[in-house]
Amino acid sequence: QVQLVESGGGLVQAGGSLRLSCAASGRTFSSYGMGWFRQAPGKEREFVAAIGWNAYNTMYADFVKGRFTISRDNAKNTVYLQMNSLKPEDTAVYYCATDGRSWYSDSYPIKPDYWGQGTQVTVSS
Repeated sequence: QVQLVESGGGLVQAGGSLRLSCAASGRTFSSYGMGWFRQAPGKEREFVAAIGWNAYNTMYADFVKGRFTISRDNAKNTVYLQMNSLKPEDTAVYYCATDGRSWYSDSYPIKPDYWGQGTQVTVSS
């Protein structure tokens, strides 16, 4: 079992920045990859970013490349999502998640089994 708790959401103006955190517990955090997803009102949940166990393996959705950065601190059992140059269309509930695998690629994307409760990000224009 893995427990995931997100924090760091809030209200920010367009062009601003936020950093989301996700604290994990229940398994050896350093052995598995993590991801971030988001869900806007009336839309399906979508992939944002993923990071493998060693932090060099990262993947991003095209709509966040160059603006968002995923990272992890294995000593703190925490994964982060640094979000810069935020746009109103980034408004959504952001979820961290994992499937217990250690690395990801375009051919083997993250398919989560465990989800956090989500944190709201609202970007005003």
